[in-house]
Amino acid sequence: MKPQVICLPGSVAPVAQRYRPLIDAIGDSAELHPKDLEVYRESAPPSDYSIDEELDAIDRLAGSMNLDRFHLIGYSGGGFISLAYAGTRPERIISLALFEPARIPGPLTGDEAAAFAALEAKLRGLQGAEFMAAFVREQVKPGVQLPPPPASVSPEMQKRPAGIAAMIRAFESYRFDRARLVQVAFPVFLAYGDLTHEVESIKAGVLAELLGDLRVRRYPGIHHFVAPEMIYTAAYSRALLGHWREAERSGAELAL
Repeated sequence: MKPQVICLPGSVAPVAQRYRPLIDAIGDSAELHPKDLEVYRESAPPSDYSIDEELDAIDRLAGSMNLDRFHLIGYSGGGFISLAYAGTRPERIISLALFEPARIPGPLTGDEAAAFAALEAKLRGLQGAEFMAAFVREQVKPGVQLPPPPASVSPEMQKRPAGIAAMIRAFESYRFDRARLVQVAFPVFLAYGDLTHEVESIKAGVLAELLGDLRVRRYPGIHHFVAPEMIYTAAYSRALLGHWREAERSGAELAL
């Protein structure tokens, strides 16, 4: 059976846009199941939006496809959700793959807290295009050239500032014991770009202390907001496919 993979996007690009290059590169070697975030299900986020809504929605999707166990891949905000899912439902996960998770669930270290407080201070009071411009600018290293903002914004993308703000609040209010991640047995593949803010290396260090089987890869010339095809290259896609296949072989050997 081919690896079955549920794919979660971040808070900016819809899932079809985020994972199209990976789906094309993987072809029929695995079954990828893209899933948009619940925060964008309506025209505006519900006032009581929570991370638990996202976790329950993954359960419903997996149940609709009769997937008892599966691989999970998450980008940015979807990476936070993936870590929360993996920690609360480890029996369902064969492997986890992350690209620059927005945060790690649970109480922050001092370095994490300082980095996120600085970002939130820059976003405070901003809305619409100003919010998005600051959100993008503050998450890359100084001097990185960013693409110009689009001349027009689609109705779907108009949801993004409110959705991002709702997700940030949900990250902060989500209660999670990081000791749960110490207990997981499945492999985790973490990738990040060398042009993204240095907080990525901080998060990689935190995850390295929590996870027993973490493989980290830093990609040159990449930051959080490059086009998806620059992230999901043929080489990265092959690495992910190898990650899924190795996890399935290891799981089968443990079962025996």
